[in-house]
Amino acid sequence: MGKITGFLEIDRQEQTYAPAADRVRHYKEFTIPLDERDTQRQAARCMDCGVPYCHTGCPVNNQIPDWNDLIYQGNWQEAAANLHSTNNFPEFTGRICPAPCEEACTLNLENVPVTIKSIEGAIADRAWNEGWITPQIPEEKTGKKVAIVGSGPAGLAAAQQLARVGHDVHVFEREPKAGGLLRYGIPDFKMEKQSIDRRVAQMQAEGVSFHYGVEIGVGRPFRSLTDNYDAVLIAAGAEKPRDPELPGTDTQGCELAMPFLTQQNRRVGGEDVSAERQILATGKHVVVVGGGDTASDCVGTSFRQGALSVTQLDIRPVPPQMEDKLTVWPYWPTKFRTSSSQAEGANREFACATLGVVSQMGKVTGVRCARVDEKRVPIAGTEFILKADLVLIAIGFAGPKEEGLLSELQVERDKRRNVKANEQDYLTSSPKVFAAGDIRRGQSLVVWAIREGRQAARSIDEFLMGETSLPR
Repeated sequence: MGKITGFLEIDRQEQTYAPAADRVRHYKEFTIPLDERDTQRQAARCMDCGVPYCHTGCPVNNQIPDWNDLIYQGNWQEAAANLHSTNNFPEFTGRICPAPCEEACTLNLENVPVTIKSIEGAIADRAWNEGWITPQIPEEKTGKKVAIVGSGPAGLAAAQQLARVGHDVHVFEREPKAGGLLRYGIPDFKMEKQSIDRRVAQMQAEGVSFHYGVEIGVGRPFRSLTDNYDAVLIAAGAEKPRDPELPGTDTQGCELAMPFLTQQNRRVGGEDVSAERQILATGKHVVVVGGGDTASDCVGTSFRQGALSVTQLDIRPVPPQMEDKLTVWPYWPTKFRTSSSQAEGANREFACATLGVVSQMGKVTGVRCARVDEKRVPIAGTEFILKADLVLIAIGFAGPKEEGLLSELQVERDKRRNVKANEQDYLTSSPKVFAAGDIRRGQSLVVWAIREGRQAARSIDEFLMGETSLPR
C-alpha cells in the first residue's frame, strides 16, 4: 500500500495526451507521462484494502500494492526489481494493456481506481533510463537446447526465462524482426518499436539466438526442430482472420485489418513495401467494420494516413456509461469507452449490422448497413448506405493459421481449433512439444501471452531438468 490516508487526500490524476490535431500528424507515441512527484502521489493512493483484487485482475499477478508502496517511499530501483519479478516486459504492458487491474482495484467501487498502468509504465521507463535493466547471464549452461517458434510476447517471455536458467534458446521468426503483432500489428503511436529492440538486445546478451526470415512448416520442416532440440515451444499466434461472410468483400478497396496495419508498421519501421499492393486511406472515406482494439487501431492509422472521414461500425448496442459495480466488480465490465484513436474524430455507429459492400466498376463505393434489434438481427426497413472508398474488416481472428506449421504438426486441437494444451504443463499431444499464447488460448491480450510464456518456460525447465526454480 502507499500512504494510509492517501486515497482520501489525493485525487486520481491520469496521464494526458497531446492534442489530436498534433498527434495525427505523426506515428510517434503521444502520451504525456506524469512527473516523478505526481507519480509518487498516485502511488500513495493505494489503500490498505485487505484483499488486493488487483493481483488477480492482473494476468501476470503483479504485486501492485508492494511496488506502489515502494514508489511512494521513493525506492524506484527496488520497485523495478519487484515489477520485473512477475513481468518480463512492463514497458509493453505499461503502454498497451487495457488495465484489468484497475477495474479490479477496490477504489474502482468509487470509480477512482489507482492509476496502476501509468505507474507501471513509469517504473519500467525509469529502470531503462537509469540503467537498472541489464542482461542476466546464467553462471552455468545446462547443455539443453530449446526451440521457440514465434517471437511475439509469449515466445519472448519464454525465451528470456529459459535462457536465464542456462538453456540454449533459439527463436525462429518468419518476419525480418522480432515482436510478432507487438511489432507488426500494434501501431507505433501506441508503442514505438525501440521498446522491443532493446529487449531483443538484452535477450541476445543473455544467450538467446534469433533466426529471422524462417517460417517453420514452410521454409524449414517442423521435424528439424524435434530432431535437433530437447524441447520445442509453439508460440506462433492466432492470425487466421474471421470470415465476415458478406457479399462484396472481394471488391477492390475492401481489406482485412491486419494487412493494412502491418503494411503501415513496415513503412514506419523502414522496411521496403514498394513491391506490395499499397493499402492507403489517404484522401478516402474509410469505414471500419468491428468494435474492438484492432478496429480502433485502424481508425488511428487511417487518420494519420490522411483519411477524409472515418466511420466505425459496431453491431453491439451502445454500452452503458457506467457499470453496476456491485454486480460486476472486480471483473472486467462492459461500459462505454472511447479510445484515443476514436477521440481523434471517428464517427461511431452502434447497433449497426454490416450487410455487404457496395461497388461500382469493381471498386468500393459504400457499405450497406441496417439497424439491429436486441438479438442483433437486422430490422427490416432500416437499411442505409454509408459512403466509403476503403472498407477495413476488423472483426477478430478465428484461430491459428492452418497452412504450414499446423498442417505438418499433427497435434490435438480444441473445439475452437486452437492447439490443445492445459495451463498446468502447456504440453501438447506431441512429445516434448509445448504451446503457449494465442495459438493455445485464442486471440487475447499481450499480458496474457506474457503470462503463458512464463508459465510454459517453467514447465519446459521442469521437463528438461526434473525440477525448476522459475516462477509461475
